[in-house]
Amino acid sequence: METVYFQGTPCHTYGTMPRTGEKAPCFTLVSSDLREIRCTDYQGTRVVLNIFPSLDTPVCATSVRRFNKEAAELPDVKIINVSMDLPFAAQRFCTAEGIRDAVVASAFRSPLFGQKYGLQLIDGPLAGLLARAVIIMDRDRRIVYEELVWEIADEPNYKAALEALKSLH
Repeated sequence: METVYFQGTPCHTYGTMPRTGEKAPCFTLVSSDLREIRCTDYQGTRVVLNIFPSLDTPVCATSVRRFNKEAAELPDVKIINVSMDLPFAAQRFCTAEGIRDAVVASAFRSPLFGQKYGLQLIDGPLAGLLARAVIIMDRDRRIVYEELVWEIADEPNYKAALEALKSLH
């Protein structure tokens, strides 16, 4: 169990987040067109998992914009933005923002994602949603960077995440 905070209120997660050096658990999520997205779809690609509670909040929306702008410019990188939002809402957001290359993925059909990654909030005001985290994987799904944002209302450390991503060859 991890402890994070939402505006100072402690919230707990189911399990613990995988750590740097570990192989990331495989996942199945749902794309904006209701297709399944699997970890195996990105074999041989560097992956940024940008995980957050909901695109309907300013901080979550900012993280999608920021990673799309900065990480999407790097070769052989796929950004997967994961939340419990319905795929339709994620698609509306990306269309309105002009975001074309980022993958939006819903975990609404995949409760095991939040459990395997130790990010499903089990109590507090956001219970049932995902905690805010960034996980960067190399081409073999080995975690090279992980950050669990302790205060859910705060943005992740973009600089550290992007440096870790750029250090991969």
